[in-house]
Amino acid sequence: MTPGRQFCAISLLLLAAGAHLPAAAGCSRPIIVPASATGQSVTINGAQVGGMIPDMINQLGVKIGCTFHWSPVPRQRLESMFIAGSADLMVAATQVERRDQAGVFVPVVEARPTLISVDFNRPSIHSVADLLERRQLRVALVRGYDYGPAYQQMIKTLTSQGRLYLEPDVRTVARMLADAMADVTIMPASGFIGALPGDARIEGLAGKLRIEPLDELPWIPTGIYLSKTSLTEADRTLLQRALVASVNSGVWWQAFKRYYPSAVLIDNTRPIEAAR
Repeated sequence: MTPGRQFCAISLLLLAAGAHLPAAAGCSRPIIVPASATGQSVTINGAQVGGMIPDMINQLGVKIGCTFHWSPVPRQRLESMFIAGSADLMVAATQVERRDQAGVFVPVVEARPTLISVDFNRPSIHSVADLLERRQLRVALVRGYDYGPAYQQMIKTLTSQGRLYLEPDVRTVARMLADAMADVTIMPASGFIGALPGDARIEGLAGKLRIEPLDELPWIPTGIYLSKTSLTEADRTLLQRALVASVNSGVWWQAFKRYYPSAVLIDNTRPIEAAR
């Protein structure tokens, strides 16, 4: 589906869900949303931010009288801006404790981080512990991604072992796997595969991936944080109610299925039972 048709489909989905949304009250000012590339969920083209999540949020804004100012930033800087109170929203974010201190979280889907590689010859890896024992494997991760305490402890151990590369985005990690500069990465497969189109060096990886769940990295809520400091209580409440209503109506999961093939979502992305 072309971006234009995807945007029209998003508009129709939210129109159908309009009865579930709060009446348009309007935000008190434009909402500041820095964003980094995340598969087809958030795409960056120069200074332009696009993809499923910006399309959904912009259309939601039309319904409730809010506008959003998007800007591309590296993933690690995005989190620093949000925690410092210079960003109103943090999108495509996993729920972790330190972010909960800075924002109110609205879950959109659940995602399962997995071990991703292009090597089908090595023995299977079933856990982070297995990975840490395979010291010959070089690991490339996206700087700023966080899948909980076990993931953060793994980063510390891999760093001490001298075989961790922290990179600014998914495409850089994919190029490292394609060029045999790294052996494995960890993230939801939908985010990795969604970043491949449009780059001739890595597009061919999609059909060659080995995807392995790791015992210590379970399903984790992924969604949108609303700042507790930069947003007024009225704006935050309006946005939270609108987001929760749209998630519970099912339109966000329908949007995921429009932007991602079902084979990409299976076993690593699933709908939230109910947002709150």
